[in-house]
Amino acid sequence: MTNKTRSSAILGAAFLMATSAVGPGFLTQTTVFTSQLLASFGFVILVSVILDIFAQLNIWRVLSLTGKRAQDLANETLTGSGYVLAAMIVFGGLVFNIGNIAGTGLGLNAAAGLPVETGAAVSAIIAIAIFLLPDANRFMDHFVKVLGVVLLALIVYVLFVSRPPLGDAALRTFLPTTIDARAIVTLVGGTVGGYITFAGAHRLIDAGITGKENLGEINRSAVTGILLTAIIRFCLFLAALGVISMGFAIDPANPPASVFQNAAGEIGQRLFGIVMWCAAITSVIGAAYTSISFLKTFGTWTEWRTRLAIVLFIAFSTTVFLIIGRPVAVLVWAGTINGFILPFGLALMLVAARRRPDIAIPTWLQAAGWLVVLIMAAFSFTALLA
Repeated sequence: MTNKTRSSAILGAAFLMATSAVGPGFLTQTTVFTSQLLASFGFVILVSVILDIFAQLNIWRVLSLTGKRAQDLANETLTGSGYVLAAMIVFGGLVFNIGNIAGTGLGLNAAAGLPVETGAAVSAIIAIAIFLLPDANRFMDHFVKVLGVVLLALIVYVLFVSRPPLGDAALRTFLPTTIDARAIVTLVGGTVGGYITFAGAHRLIDAGITGKENLGEINRSAVTGILLTAIIRFCLFLAALGVISMGFAIDPANPPASVFQNAAGEIGQRLFGIVMWCAAITSVIGAAYTSISFLKTFGTWTEWRTRLAIVLFIAFSTTVFLIIGRPVAVLVWAGTINGFILPFGLALMLVAARRRPDIAIPTWLQAAGWLVVLIMAAFSFTALLA
């Protein structure tokens, strides 16, 4: 592997994780919580970023040091647990991918006026075409990086147009007037929950970037992915805060779209469509790639078989969307499952680290990881019983 290819894979892993997190749900969550908590939502983002980093550093470190995918390491740690983890990841990824496909359709509808169904079908074809290319993984790395930059640039533009109260936002990020624990857990689950938790680490394993000698680069890639996600969320938060400060209302039917339209008028709607499409198509790619990587524990997988499974995964998600539209009820159940995946998967990785002498994790990092497990497990059970 050349240095250029290696660097591309490391940065690509960070962008794959980040753009997988920044999907249609991410855009909506950020806008809704901003309208509820105003400037104090900055504190929620700050805390969630810290918890995200603790979770990702533990998981990426464990998987990269062993060179094993999460489900295989889980099976070695606790017999059968890897199959349970794989089933949860694939089901959650599949259902959320239906929502991601819907997001691509909504994005092209807002940006170019295409019917939602047509936009979804066109986007699915684009995603499938990427995985059919001879050097699919390398192209995927470049694709998610370019769209990630485009997405961030457009959100920054709307941020400047909306002229948010930066002083108040900075103050309340560290001294909030309101602390919403559920919002914190929702953001953590949406940023590193489900398949997103393992997206970047599995990409590095597939690229052969593993082992103690690569630990520094692996850690930087993990932190880069989290910080990139945090920057996008902070920018969207400030844009929404600026719109609210100007006296505009956030439309509950489509919160993020109303931010862009109120800030920049007709062109804002077009920009929202591009942002939504970039967020949704990269999430489609991330969900498909990572979900199928969890099926590799079931038998021998050739490159051709892997690509076929990814194509079928995207095609099935699209077909379901085209037949039944927005699967709201199913997405709610998938959200509940997604909340359980992070503490379950992270706990398995931490237990594996304790049992294997070849995995060295600082005591403070392990303790921070277990804190994330406890916090996320408690709120996931609360959500289930609510």
